[in-house]
Order: sequence, then C-alpha cells, then structure tokens
Amino acid sequence: MSVPFTRTVHAEWIKFRSLRSTWYTLACLFAVGLGITGLAMNAAAKDYPGEGPWDPTNRSLTSYIVAQLVIGVLGILVVTAEHATGLMQTSLIATPRRHRLLAAKVVVAVGVAVVAGQALMFAAFFVGQAVLAAHGVPHAGLGDPGVLSAVTGGGLYLAAIALLAAGLGTLMRATAGALATLVGIVFLVPALAALFPAWLQRLFFYWPTLGASAVLKTVPDPDFPHPWLNLAGMCAGVAAVLAVAFVVFRRRDV
Repeated sequence: MSVPFTRTVHAEWIKFRSLRSTWYTLACLFAVGLGITGLAMNAAAKDYPGEGPWDPTNRSLTSYIVAQLVIGVLGILVVTAEHATGLMQTSLIATPRRHRLLAAKVVVAVGVAVVAGQALMFAAFFVGQAVLAAHGVPHAGLGDPGVLSAVTGGGLYLAAIALLAAGLGTLMRATAGALATLVGIVFLVPALAALFPAWLQRLFFYWPTLGASAVLKTVPDPDFPHPWLNLAGMCAGVAAVLAVAFVVFRRRDV
C-alpha cells in the first residue's frame, strides 16, 4: 500500500520546520529585508526626485536583491540539510520512490517561499511608503495602477528563486556549492553581461535580477517592456533546472 503524497509532504514539512536554521534564516530574511528597506527609502527620500522617473513602489522593493539570496538558502536547505547529516539514506528507505521524495521537498520549498516572499514584499512596500510619507515625499498606495502587480510579482519572483535554489541543492548536494552557484547566477553573470556575445544576450531578457526582476517596477522599462513575459521565461528556465535535478536524483546512488 503506497503512502499518500500528502503524507510525504507533511513529513518533509516536519523535518524542515524542525531545523533551527530554517527559523534563523526566516528571521534573517525579514530583519535584513526590512532593515534595507528602511535605510534605502530614507536615502531615497533625501535624494528625491533623483535621476530617472520616480517609482516609489520599486524603490521600496529593492530589498529583493538581498532577500533572494536569503530565501535561496531556504530552498537549498530543503535538500542539502539531509545530505549534510546523512539522513538522506533514511528518507530514501522511508520513501523509495525518489521522484516522490524530491517532489515533496519542492512543494515544501515553494510553499514556504511563496508565504515568506509575499509577506516580505507587502511588508517592505508598506514600510517603504510610510518612510516616504514621513518625509513628505510622493508615495504610492496599494490601489494605485501597477502597484499590486509589482508587489505580488516580487513574491512570485522570490518563490522562483527558491525553486531554482532547491534544484541547485539537489544537483550539488552541498549548501556552500549551491549557494555559490546561485550567487553567480543572480549577481556575477548580470555584472558581466556586456562581455557576452550578442546572440547570448537574448537570454538576459529572462535572467534573474535583469529581465525577470522588471516585474517589480510600476514605471515601464524600455529595455524590458514585457516584464511578466520575462518572469515567465525565467520560470521556464527554473523548470528546466528542476527537470535535470529530478533525473539526476533518480539515477545516482544517494
């Protein structure tokens, strides 16, 4: 008699929430994210209007830059924590169908990321706009055009990063290696984008922190006029990484 998938997901959730590092990482996510928001918005208010069009919503969501790494750690730990402790073999004995085990881990990762990411984006938006209002600088409301789309888009972006991190954790089986790769993807590659040949630069329309992150803006970006298409392309890339992770997880010994 096979165990229902919901029970496998529940078991993975119990294991994940029992890790102290889970709660430390979540606390760090909100402390760092909201701290950066407060500091960034205070500086933005003093520099108003600054250069370029004024987009108070996007400015209040800039904490996503650091938040994606913190939430990426959560996605990585869903997989690598058991490799580090040697409990992966025990999990495979309890759930011999490897694709079911990994799918349960992915569900836990995306569930936590969606809740935490959306909560952070909404909190960052309200904190950021409150800081602007306190300085008497033009600020946005949740009902303004494009605002709700940008805030929810930020949460979905972070959830996609968590899924990417889970895939990298599965492929590398080590927290440090997976995190280093994630840093390279979201920071190093965009920083070196100008060095890539023109035919490769089309990929940057769907790259994290470049095209995909345009969804967090309410003022149209001429470089990325279709931000939701950019985000969808990024999600397709994440799905490809996860597909490879599933194949590798099923074929190797542990």
